[in-house]
Amino acid sequence: MHPTLRQFIQEFTGVALASLVPVVLTAFLSIPLSLGAHPGETRAPTPGLDRHMS
Repeated sequence: MHPTLRQFIQEFTGVALASLVPVVLTAFLSIPLSLGAHPGETRAPTPGLDRHMS
């Protein structure tokens, strides 16, 4: 492999990972926080909050 191509691939991978890490952290930290639990966990039903207002 040409040295310039190897350097480009390394830099591209570094930039891609640096931009992907904040997105993944935000998604995996904010979704459970807004739902009140992890998406796969069962939650206890809360009376009065299950109504649809339309």
